[in-house]
Amino acid sequence: MDMITSVQNEKVKAWRKLHKRKERLKSKLFIVEGYHLVEEAWKSNWEIKELIVMDQTDIPSWYKESNITVVSKQVFQSISKTETPQGILAIVKMKQTFIQNGKHLLLIDAVQDPGNLGTIIRTADAAGLGGIILGEGTVDVFNDKVIRATQGSLFHIPIKESLLVEEINTLKNNGYHIWASALEEAQDYQEVNVPEKVALLLGNEGAGINQKYIEQADLSVKIPIYGKAESLNVGVAASILMYYIVQNTHINK
Repeated sequence: MDMITSVQNEKVKAWRKLHKRKERLKSKLFIVEGYHLVEEAWKSNWEIKELIVMDQTDIPSWYKESNITVVSKQVFQSISKTETPQGILAIVKMKQTFIQNGKHLLLIDAVQDPGNLGTIIRTADAAGLGGIILGEGTVDVFNDKVIRATQGSLFHIPIKESLLVEEINTLKNNGYHIWASALEEAQDYQEVNVPEKVALLLGNEGAGINQKYIEQADLSVKIPIYGKAESLNVGVAASILMYYIVQNTHINK
């Protein structure tokens, strides 16, 4: 098997371009790095266009395809975005599947921190939500930091990007109650009965939810603050509210 040793190789240049959102959208490809994440993509039936392995790195025993490229350490490090690379990454084809069959959905309005979005996706997967809709201004879900923060949950839960105004109207027509997480003119979440179908709306780290979406929501809910903190991190708030909704829907059945 031939090995790529030059960072000026055209394939290497093309791979490095995938660190830019514009190129990801153009090619419909993105990079997944590390044994665990690559395996999660493979197990979840996402199409791996190419497996890139650093010289003297073990190829996973479960990977039986022939589309493997070996590269030198210098080349791999030029592509990698991690501080301690494991020597394996994959070029994966994007897919946006959203099956609206869950009773609990998540709507994201302009969450911009990759770590926050990744944590929210991971928690939504753990809590068993049916899907996530990312609105305008939200960080790219195929950003390398987002992918790492999801710990593979990106490949487990349906996610799509769309216009929230339209999605909220569609969801309401399909029987969903829209809950907006807000601080003002909101009810304590623990004092609210959970309807059968809920779409939880979360907002930007600093500005919160856009007012136009709050006006579309059926209800605004808040998490009480007992100490001196002004608010909770959006990832933490998301976790509390998602688990409350899921657990109490089951109780109310």
